[in-house]
Amino acid sequence: MIATRRLQRSFADGLIAEAVDDLWEPWMRHADQALQDEALLLIIQQELAKRCKKSKTRGRPSTTSEVILRLLLLKHLRDWSFADLTREVRANLVYREFTRIGGGKVPDDKTVSRLARQLGPDVIEKLHERVVQIAIDKKVAAGRKLRVDTTVVETDIHYPTDSSLLGDGVRVLTRIMKRVGKVAGQAGTRLRDRTRSVKRKVLAIARASRNKTASGKQKMQQSYLALLDAASRVMGQARRFSQEISQGIKRGSRKILSRAKRQLDEMIPRLRQVLFQTRERVLRGNTHADGKLVSVFEPDTEVIRKGKASKPNEFGKLVKIQEAGNQLITSYQVLDQRPADSTLLLPSLEQHVQIFGRAPQALAADPGFFSAANEAAAEQMGVKRVSIPSNGKPGKQRKAKQKTRWFKKLQKWRTGCEGRISVLKRRHGMRRSRYKGTAGMKRWVGLGVIADNVIHISDHMAANAKA
Repeated sequence: MIATRRLQRSFADGLIAEAVDDLWEPWMRHADQALQDEALLLIIQQELAKRCKKSKTRGRPSTTSEVILRLLLLKHLRDWSFADLTREVRANLVYREFTRIGGGKVPDDKTVSRLARQLGPDVIEKLHERVVQIAIDKKVAAGRKLRVDTTVVETDIHYPTDSSLLGDGVRVLTRIMKRVGKVAGQAGTRLRDRTRSVKRKVLAIARASRNKTASGKQKMQQSYLALLDAASRVMGQARRFSQEISQGIKRGSRKILSRAKRQLDEMIPRLRQVLFQTRERVLRGNTHADGKLVSVFEPDTEVIRKGKASKPNEFGKLVKIQEAGNQLITSYQVLDQRPADSTLLLPSLEQHVQIFGRAPQALAADPGFFSAANEAAAEQMGVKRVSIPSNGKPGKQRKAKQKTRWFKKLQKWRTGCEGRISVLKRRHGMRRSRYKGTAGMKRWVGLGVIADNVIHISDHMAANAKA
């Protein structure tokens, strides 16, 4: 049975509430009030109710929507792992009271992780929209200003090299085939384990790469040819294993074999792509192979260059962040493929109009968002002051506009977006997504943004209470 909140608190809950009454952090009191919103809890309840028919009213009592929401927000507020979250909540009476667990049993990390995965990116987006509406109701932001920026959130992968990607593919395929062998026995194709020889070749390539002489380059190319041959043979074996499972030659536990076949069919095309791009680069000198993969585990990862001297290449997804004053993030978007920043400005403006019912009086962004068409369209939508520097050499009239006082003032305000992104990365862990896949990335970013908004809503409520 899935409830939004516990209907009755225990005697132990009352003792804990009294003991920690004066120990709450300042932001927690007002965040606690904001999170009592019934609509937030209903969004989670409706999603979790999809797991089983009539689970709203039948079955044993499950973790309530209120506890799930507060646990996930506390996790992203503190940038903890699921194991850290459960350990800290169990040990800290203030966290027990804040998460509404009280004297009850804290769900273990696997349970919280499973419940979090049930809340997909669409649900997280609905929660964010509701949090933004709560902020508007409490007059945190009036929507008079809008600033937009983009950043890169990295996927949880190691630095990609062709040799390491081939090694990853061989290791995973061999592991799956060993699992099949334990179930199916000696039937059909027998596995030849090449992981040791492949590992030696990967290490030989790493050593040869340090030698910049002609002999070092020749040695590295020879090692690559041997690695390509071994990886191709492993891929051929994996293909035969998959065929024999579907043909019924390899028999055993249907559940294990069907899962292994699905994993083989998923990994074989990825290793084939890595083989192709390695041959293109090593043998033909082509570094721009079509459909380039930088991870066999996160195939949607993109190589993004933002012009940073310290990190010229970033491996992840481009994320758009837009704010509407008082550091409130009104919208975020994890982009499936990197577009030009200039294409993101008008959709952001339309989204602002949808949230607040009117266009902002002022709009600020960096030069990447500039185009004459964007500026004209924004002014036509009702924006009085558009502060976006031109990304080329400005003409005389444009130069005069960019030197005006209001333009410079809005650009100073725009730089706050860089600070907001920095806080999201440092405080809420948005430097690197720990959830898997594009859907996991969207959940990670969304929960980080909601956590940051909750802090700013509580800070605003605290400031109003003092006044």
